[in-house]
Amino acid sequence: MRYLSIAVILLTIVGCASTPPRAVQSGFEDIPVPKGLEFKADRSTIIESPSVKAARQVYAGRVEPESLGTAFRTTLEANGWRHISSTSAPGHGTTQVYEKGGNSLQVLIYEGWWNTLVEVTTTRVLAAPGSTTTR
Repeated sequence: MRYLSIAVILLTIVGCASTPPRAVQSGFEDIPVPKGLEFKADRSTIIESPSVKAARQVYAGRVEPESLGTAFRTTLEANGWRHISSTSAPGHGTTQVYEKGGNSLQVLIYEGWWNTLVEVTTTRVLAAPGSTTTR
């Protein structure tokens, strides 16, 4: 029984050591996502056209909501995002709104059953749309 326990522990250590950490994805280089969050591709949407890129990306992790709010605000402001407002409501979480060069960003942080959930919604103008009318 003792050898079985040691074998299980060794296999667990080797398995963890050989699994590379997954990079947290934001889809936008100037929207850093705090550590401890896992990207939920099945709950996220990214839409891209020649002139606009919009995304609703969902992340989950066992991180305290208040510390996430502080981490998002600190890193977003360091990346040039201007904080517009923050609102909190019991049972509904915290919403932070940012602006940068005509682009908008909303961060919603709330508690789920097992972990904290974060929805990052952003719209980015990629290029000025061309005129489609002819004379």
